Amino acid sequence: MTSRRDTSTGSIASAAASVVDGAVLSGSTGAASSGILADRRLRSLGRLILATLSGSAVGFAFQPYALWPLGFLGVAGLSVAVRKAPARRGFAAGYAFGVAMLLVAIGWVRVIVGGGAAAYLGVVGLIGFEAVFFGLLGVALSMIGRLRFWPVIAAAAWVGVEYLYSRYPFGGFGWTRLAYTAVDTPLAGLLPFIGTVGVSFAVALLAQCVGWLAIEIIRARRSHGPLTRSMVARTAIPALATWSIVMGTGLALSGWNPGPPAPAQKARVGIVQGNVPGKGIDAMGRMRAVTANHVQETRRLINAADQGRIARPDFVLWPENSTDIDPTVDPITRDQLQSATELAGVPIFAGAVMDGPGVDQRQTSGLWWDPRRGIVARYDKRNLVPFGEWIPFRDRLLPVFPILKLVGAQSVPGTRPGALPVPLRLAGGPEQPVIVGDAICFELAYDDTIYDVITGGAQLFLVQSNNATYVGTGQVDQQFAITRARAMETRREIAVATTNGVSGFIGRDGRVQWKTHERTAASTVVTMPLRTNITPAVRIAPWLERGLALLALSGCLTATVGRGRARRRERQERDDDRE
Repeated sequence: MTSRRDTSTGSIASAAASVVDGAVLSGSTGAASSGILADRRLRSLGRLILATLSGSAVGFAFQPYALWPLGFLGVAGLSVAVRKAPARRGFAAGYAFGVAMLLVAIGWVRVIVGGGAAAYLGVVGLIGFEAVFFGLLGVALSMIGRLRFWPVIAAAAWVGVEYLYSRYPFGGFGWTRLAYTAVDTPLAGLLPFIGTVGVSFAVALLAQCVGWLAIEIIRARRSHGPLTRSMVARTAIPALATWSIVMGTGLALSGWNPGPPAPAQKARVGIVQGNVPGKGIDAMGRMRAVTANHVQETRRLINAADQGRIARPDFVLWPENSTDIDPTVDPITRDQLQSATELAGVPIFAGAVMDGPGVDQRQTSGLWWDPRRGIVARYDKRNLVPFGEWIPFRDRLLPVFPILKLVGAQSVPGTRPGALPVPLRLAGGPEQPVIVGDAICFELAYDDTIYDVITGGAQLFLVQSNNATYVGTGQVDQQFAITRARAMETRREIAVATTNGVSGFIGRDGRVQWKTHERTAASTVVTMPLRTNITPAVRIAPWLERGLALLALSGCLTATVGRGRARRRERQERDDDRE
């Protein structure tokens, strides 16, 4: 990893100094040499090189690499590469950035469709399409770079683009937001106040300061020779001050925990990872095998409690797809779940694939299964993976791409937030109502879904996931990092159960208190306080996101209007000279 970081950093610096030097600044004043002005192809190549290296750097900032300093350099590199570039070249540079970043960060999407040519087609299709958003970002940054306060507006543009690709099309794919690179930095202290939206803005803003400083250094070298005091006062001091204020604020707020540190009421949650028999796209293996594995691991958990090695749970958490057969229609699966709850003597919150609501349709659900009452509450997953759980334009695409039949029945999203009132006995006491909050796998990337869980009154925050298809890839570590970000953002403990890794228990400060390995069976019991606090981020972040997106849009419009006026003045001056 160290060699990758050094190579990426050195390459970016080299490209910025030797190639983009002329490409970025040539159009602003007479500072650019006539030779660079004449060679537009070389300048375009310089932009593409720097943008590609910058995109790779940002990709390595995400898990499993977690080289977060490269995120600042990569974001800065894109701003340098496209600043004041024509829109067409800005789009090309942004697109190259997006492709490079996504190839590094989410190359694991290849496992969705198995091996061979189909896998490469799937990767190229998704990455090629998602990179369009970064092409649009390149255009926006090239326009915004003409404004006086461009670093702030450029950071807002990152939020605006994240707003778009987290929602469109088909529900969006917000897996690679800048905030998720910051879970192990001082900026994580800002999460409960301004949310993932605000932290993405903070990362982008600090990166723009780096880009601003780089541009001014290049400009000073080309125009005035060595750095001057005025240049330092104009750029370096404000940039360093911004870094100090933002990082210092995040560090100072990192220990803020609203609400009582130890609420009187606590739930003891059994987390079960039962393991699965296969891997990759065949990870769910033989029918009912996954459910049988989770029954067996639950038995081990209860035996350990009987022997006094762990506390006896108040309920047991099973992962998403811990049964891939609807237990309400299949008697064998129903008996497996019922026997497990009777063995445990407490409810099991199990993940199941449910039939319906229509023909050839299904829903991914969390079922609260009580040993005496059966199913007393159900949550249906709201955010589904396109081409993984459902197929857009299914009737048209299936004849063309028969491999999509592997997706199975068409999944239908739920409509209600994952805050479930359930009857629960805490520490063997009298039964009482408790609101259990649930997020299922891919939903962790959706702000609105997570916030609905908290504002819906959830007292416990649970995550059910099935990462079996992605075991051995970076997706698993990336999802766990996103879960940690959600714990810090909501200041809630989170219990995570997955089929075969990684399950865990995360404190409200984002620290991992217990974690499993991949492709193993494991279980434990954790203590979770019943919390009701709602952080400022849950209230503010949605409005902050809209405001920053509007700021970026306003900046683009202002730059467009200003550029049009400048061109008209130039034409008028030429006409006056001819007269």
